[in-house]
Amino acid sequence: MSAPDMPTPGPITAGLLNPSDPPDRQRQKLLSIIEVLMRRVEQDTDQSGVAYAQFERAAMLEEQVRDRTRDLGAALDLLNDSNARLASANRATEAARRDLTNAIETVQEGFGLFSPDDVLVLCNSRFGKQLADVQPRLLPGLSFAAYVDLVSRSTQLVLPDGTSAQDWAVQRLIRHREASVNMTVQIKGDRWLQVSERRTLEGGTVILQTEISDIIRAERAARGRLLDDQARIVRATLDHIDQGICIFDSERRLVGWNQRVAELLALGRVHFRQGLEFADLFARVGPPARTGTPTLSSLTDWVAQPAPRAPLRFELMPTADLILDGYAQEMPDQGFVFSLSDVSAERRAMAALSQANETLEARVAARTLELNEALRRAERANATRSRFVAAASHDLLQPLSATKLFLASMEDEGLNPRAASALEQAQASLQSVESLLDALLDISRLESPSLTVRPQPVPLAPLLARLADEFAPVAAQKALFYRMHSLPVSVASDPIWLRRILQNLIANALRYTESGGVLVGVRRGQTGVRVEITDTGPGIPEADRDAIFREFHRLNARASASGGMGLGLAIVERAAALLGHSVTLNSTLGKGSRFVLHLGPEARAPSPAPPPADAQRPAIPRDLIGLLVASDSDMRRALAHLLEGWGVNVLDVPDPPEALALLEDIGMAPDFLLIDARPGQEPAALALVAALRARFGGIPARLLSASRAEALRLSAGSAGAPVLYKPLDTRLLERFIIAAAHNT
Repeated sequence: MSAPDMPTPGPITAGLLNPSDPPDRQRQKLLSIIEVLMRRVEQDTDQSGVAYAQFERAAMLEEQVRDRTRDLGAALDLLNDSNARLASANRATEAARRDLTNAIETVQEGFGLFSPDDVLVLCNSRFGKQLADVQPRLLPGLSFAAYVDLVSRSTQLVLPDGTSAQDWAVQRLIRHREASVNMTVQIKGDRWLQVSERRTLEGGTVILQTEISDIIRAERAARGRLLDDQARIVRATLDHIDQGICIFDSERRLVGWNQRVAELLALGRVHFRQGLEFADLFARVGPPARTGTPTLSSLTDWVAQPAPRAPLRFELMPTADLILDGYAQEMPDQGFVFSLSDVSAERRAMAALSQANETLEARVAARTLELNEALRRAERANATRSRFVAAASHDLLQPLSATKLFLASMEDEGLNPRAASALEQAQASLQSVESLLDALLDISRLESPSLTVRPQPVPLAPLLARLADEFAPVAAQKALFYRMHSLPVSVASDPIWLRRILQNLIANALRYTESGGVLVGVRRGQTGVRVEITDTGPGIPEADRDAIFREFHRLNARASASGGMGLGLAIVERAAALLGHSVTLNSTLGKGSRFVLHLGPEARAPSPAPPPADAQRPAIPRDLIGLLVASDSDMRRALAHLLEGWGVNVLDVPDPPEALALLEDIGMAPDFLLIDARPGQEPAALALVAALRARFGGIPARLLSASRAEALRLSAGSAGAPVLYKPLDTRLLERFIIAAAHNT
């Protein structure tokens, strides 16, 4: 007998259990289902496979219920633990809040904390304490805008003049947008409150309110004492200065003065009182100043002008022999102050000086005419001498050339030894005379004012090679070596005169060298290209190093046609100066000498074409001021007369200290400096140049010296005061002054 059909546990379970039921409800339903199934199994004796399957499913379902029950129990335990920890955290948060509240309550200032959305979170009992009518309403939950509105309408707040409560509130809200705010507000009863705002990390706002009434009052008292002290100092200062001072306010009323102004205006002290009108004070002042200068009427007009007023300089003459120099200036409050200085002595001195200048100018003009006439006579005599020397040299060279030809024709006549020796001596004598005439002709040309040079790029290597071909046989005849070291460089010079300079220097070295030889070398340096002629001769004593550049001067020998007339170095110096070159000398007794020809920078491009011979040279500008320092009175007088003849105003002094004192007194810089440096005075001269440039800026300067020492040339060049060698070349001096005028 089969058991009746029963529904399977699966569908029953699915229909009876609701997943949304609580776990306890689902458990009760499952237990009920199990109990029903077990009861039916016990009643049914059918051991068919269907009944057993149902029982098996019921057992499995019970196992699942037990697992689910365990999971639900674990979840409940976890939930209970979380609830316990949350309760503990809430207790800690509440404790922290109480601690924070207690902490801010201990703060001496008013403290308020607004959240990031500008709502008051908490505050202490001192927050808004100074605003008694507002403080009771400052409670958590209040917005920042409402807080500002309450403060702006407080009866305790003192608003700035011209500011309404609404305006103050708007300005306060604008300030609230800033990251940090510090402001001071005034409260009734002469009390002051400083309000500070700071942002928190979360974007909230902390407000601190600090009463600073005591600090404000202390600063006010200190400022008052300081102003009183300053007023006493100003009063003492005004009473002890030599100027008269008057101070007027914007209403032209007298508010300050000193005793000196009463003395200068020839008014008694009773005429000065606080609040006196400007017009009333100056109605008592004497007659106006000289015609052509701003006077009292100018000052009155200036005072009547509306602000702003430019400063005014004016003159007053309260008495016939008193001249006052006045200066009026407006003050920031539209008042004004003017000062008066007694310049009577200065004006009298200026008048006397002007009269003396007029007399001196007349004497200088007369003396200049005399000097110009004497100069013209000297120039005419010099020109006559130069023309005579040139003509005589030219006329003598013609018969000398013919004589040389006749003597040369006799060399092949088979003369006896005695006659041949005489012929050789005669030829040597004629050669010496010819060299002498060439030298005289060179000197004549160099002294001629019509002489012109044509600078152009001159390659040195070919020029020195030709000179080596010329002088190597002369050196060999004296058993001397002749060496040359050149460079592939060009310089700007006149090729004819440059050859003549080098020719004289080399000939002079060979003439005085008895053993050893001569070295000719080209070098580059910081100042340009230079040619050095070094010999192993006897050397030149210190005392003779300047004299050898004079005409007809030879060392340890008399001038003669056969040995040279001592014109070579004179030609070298004058020709070098004409070309803008310079020659220096270094010598050691017993070891030899070195002459250095300084040619300037390399020529990298053709020089511009020279101006026509009849072109006018630039004129020296008028009214230049030159400072001349020379210890030799004759030298100083002669050079001053020359410069004054060129239209230059000369300040001549004997030594550097007097030069410094003079320029300090006049307070203005000269246009150029000429400093005569005698032996031993060169360091002081260069120190004067440095001192004047430190005081007045870069003033063009030249050192006047007869020394050709290389060390002096280098030190003067480094100091920016190159040497003009004596005797002075007036053309070089004139060029320097013209260049100095263009540089000023």
